Amino acid sequence: MNHTPRPHAVVTGASSGIGRAIVQRLLAEGWRVTGLCRSMPADTHEHLRIVQADVADIAQLPQVCARITADGMPVQALVHAAGFMRVGCLGELDTAKGLAMWQLHVQAAEVLANTLLPHMSDGARIVLIGSRTANGSPTRSQYAATKAALVGMARSWAAELAPRGITVNVLAPGATDTPFLRDPARAQTQAKVPPIGRFVQPEEVAGLAAFLLGPLGGAMTGQHLVMCGGASL
Repeated sequence: MNHTPRPHAVVTGASSGIGRAIVQRLLAEGWRVTGLCRSMPADTHEHLRIVQADVADIAQLPQVCARITADGMPVQALVHAAGFMRVGCLGELDTAKGLAMWQLHVQAAEVLANTLLPHMSDGARIVLIGSRTANGSPTRSQYAATKAALVGMARSWAAELAPRGITVNVLAPGATDTPFLRDPARAQTQAKVPPIGRFVQPEEVAGLAAFLLGPLGGAMTGQHLVMCGGASL
């Protein structure tokens, strides 16, 4: 009988969209998952533990990490998938909304990785969910700035952690068929269907994430991987 412990992944935004799809994929592949989200998801699984937390509340994140690592088990993967978008043209930008996106997308990733790193085993994985919008898009400058920041941060971490075999990558989907895509706050900028004739599916993003987190993903680090259905062509 195989008594090898299941690898442990921490996933933010675990209750919906891309985060939920990644949680389901990892559970199916034999991981133990700690999901961070503000509300309890409908999904249950014997190897899924939910820690209710608002990861945008930066001051509370060290205590959240302490709860995650209280059992002494190492962390083999961190996936930061929580996110949201607010839009606005230059001259009409809302500073508070920009700061909120920065806190959730960038600062939360920084604090989580910084606090969990001492509990991460050699060969662990970090995946940050970015966006193809990081290259720039009208009315999305604040959002794009946060996602572009993830690339520089991930490449820096990748260089630092390579001697330990810890990989760090940004997975950057285009318009993905999630509740986020239908957020009323995005009404001013409706997503365009990419050349493949449909939106990216969350399960497709989860499939690439699972590769990066798995045993065959160890040679890929410091990369910004765009999955956009041909929208970048």
